[in-house]
Amino acid sequence: MGGVARSPTRSPGGDRTFTVAYNPDPDSTLRYLIRLPVGQGWLVLKAADTWPRTSKVYCHPADEWPHDAEVVEEVAVRSCTRRGPAIDLVLDRARESRSQLVFTTLKGGRKAIFWQSLRTAKKARPGVAVPTGRAAGIAGLTILVDTRERYPYKFARQQVATERRALPQGDYGVEADGEVVAVVERKGLDDLASSLTSAKLELTLAELATLSRAAVVVEDRYSSLLKHANVRPAWLLDCLAAAQTRYPEVPVFFAETRPLAEEWTYRFLAASLVALGHLTPARDDE
Repeated sequence: MGGVARSPTRSPGGDRTFTVAYNPDPDSTLRYLIRLPVGQGWLVLKAADTWPRTSKVYCHPADEWPHDAEVVEEVAVRSCTRRGPAIDLVLDRARESRSQLVFTTLKGGRKAIFWQSLRTAKKARPGVAVPTGRAAGIAGLTILVDTRERYPYKFARQQVATERRALPQGDYGVEADGEVVAVVERKGLDDLASSLTSAKLELTLAELATLSRAAVVVEDRYSSLLKHANVRPAWLLDCLAAAQTRYPEVPVFFAETRPLAEEWTYRFLAASLVALGHLTPARDDE
């Protein structure tokens, strides 16, 4: 994901400061340097702009932060978190506070870093139709299907292989180095309501939370819980909210329909392998 360069001195604003400076290299087309705290060190990059306002900003690793840098701006950092092939950056200011640096591989194997905000990411992906391409460009993915699933997803449209196996947790999973590292538990609306009333859902979430990545996908809309005939809706919603706050590392996703739930399961499992470093996404270009 690129190197993390340690600053030779403390930042003037402290250890949690995002800094933009002019690039002193007159031959570089990337006119700025940005520095952000990652882990116990600093990530220093050359950048084409000071912030991704109207489009994604291309970045490239810099060797070091110059001791006499001409600073353009310096802002306190609220959070800077590495998540798989991306770094989420949140600054302590009212506007232009959230952005993400995405480390990717372009066609031909060239490494690239793109700095984007929510606005520029939406502009790059304006469509709302369910895509038909492979998740993260990954070919040859095998999804494990629990033997207790009576009518399992076939993942035929997603062009992946499936293997029936007794899974200790979840209904669908993927493995790396012989170990199941990510799973998805599938539920219909009635099954979800039943598991909430019996407190079984919390036990399920506790088991799923022991894995590196796990989620629950529901084949219905969240609003359908308000129409459940046998249980008071507000109580169901309270139980679900309590369970999710106790186990925030296991998201519960409402996918509206079975095909969408199947699609979401496929992409969550593929993304989990990428985030955990077991697979590298193959992207054509940004």
